[in-house]
Amino acid sequence: MARRAGSADLPLHNGWVPAWLGARMARLGAIIAEAIIHHYGRDEFLRRLAHPFWFQSFGAVMGMDWHSSGITTSVIGALKRGLGPLSGELGLHVCGGRGRHSRQTPLELTTIGERVGFDGHALAEASRLVAKVDSAAVQDGFDLYLHGFIVADDGHWAIVQQGMNGERRQARRYHWLSETLGPSENLQNFVEAPHQAIDGQNQGEIINLTDKRAKASRNGQLDLLRDHGPDRIAREVAALEGKIVSPDHSDQLVLPHLIMPAHHDVRPKDVMIRRLHGALAAAADCGPKDFPELLLVPGVGARTIRALALVAEVVHGAPCRFTDPARFSIAHGGKDRHPYPVPTKVYDQTIEVLKSAVSKAKLGNEERLEAIRRLDAEARHLERTVDGPSFEEFMSDERQHSPLYGGRSVFGWEAGPVQTEMREQKAGDTAAATSRMRRSRGR
Repeated sequence: MARRAGSADLPLHNGWVPAWLGARMARLGAIIAEAIIHHYGRDEFLRRLAHPFWFQSFGAVMGMDWHSSGITTSVIGALKRGLGPLSGELGLHVCGGRGRHSRQTPLELTTIGERVGFDGHALAEASRLVAKVDSAAVQDGFDLYLHGFIVADDGHWAIVQQGMNGERRQARRYHWLSETLGPSENLQNFVEAPHQAIDGQNQGEIINLTDKRAKASRNGQLDLLRDHGPDRIAREVAALEGKIVSPDHSDQLVLPHLIMPAHHDVRPKDVMIRRLHGALAAAADCGPKDFPELLLVPGVGARTIRALALVAEVVHGAPCRFTDPARFSIAHGGKDRHPYPVPTKVYDQTIEVLKSAVSKAKLGNEERLEAIRRLDAEARHLERTVDGPSFEEFMSDERQHSPLYGGRSVFGWEAGPVQTEMREQKAGDTAAATSRMRRSRGR
């Protein structure tokens, strides 16, 4: 049996992930996955993927737009690229994707199943059924266009899929998890109350044939189809006029519910400042003194430790820690300059520290990986008592230092003070020259 574990409503954004960020996302996403699996096992990583708040925070810490629909596509793509070479070692495989890639999911599952030993045909059927549930059995106005299936060698899996509503300019992401299910061959479980969570803004009345109270309706529809056929049913429905009766929702399962705002900029209300202050204090006051293992990587300083504190929370944090996904964008910024340009130098140092820590842990040396865990614990401890700069002051300082950190966005590299002055001077000279030309023509 499969149950949905959560969902998210996101503003629908057009855009693209530049190659320089996509490559980094693949590396960082894979290393975070390795760290989680090392500490907590594969099943825990699948549980994280099935939690809409964690998934959004995971994408934000990797430098993707913190609130938009693009996080889903980019995270699934990054994991598919990053975990592909590690699938044999980790026993974890990412199938599907957006558009035509989603339609390859059943073939990918059967191929992998033949190689590693799970029943790929049964999982391919599960993939199709889950897609049908969120597209046909729950008619909420969102058309599926992305289907990602993450499966372990033991057959445990998570599904992340997304639909769009073009009129509302919104996307809805659905999360599914296999661990709460019975035998996969019990297909009834997919169509009777399968959802662990549904997340999104109220879209008005919808048709939910997966509700357990709709069993009689499902059976009745099958009887009608068998006895009368689709043509007669269509004629009868066209002739009917009736009123919609509001359903009783008292028995509906309460599910994790994430709604992301439409605004692109990160605002103070989007961030729990107390938690941010804890991460800043752990990095500034305790990082260099208490976590020397992290500073052995050349070039690592307080700014990288600050990013690592947020990455560490993604690795070790409990579900309640991810109610403000925007906070995790503070680690590595965003490709569209929100909350600020991606600090590529810091990003690369974060990857190197994590990569070194995970590599050493595989050989039995846990010091650096444990230092990252302690960094997370220290941040949570300090957030109870410490104070720090206002959100606006912090953002201003980060943007001011962006060129120093290798700030980059889809608009290009961030210019330093001298470059900015030269650019403004050039713009002024161009404007003056244009003005002179106009005056000359006027004569």
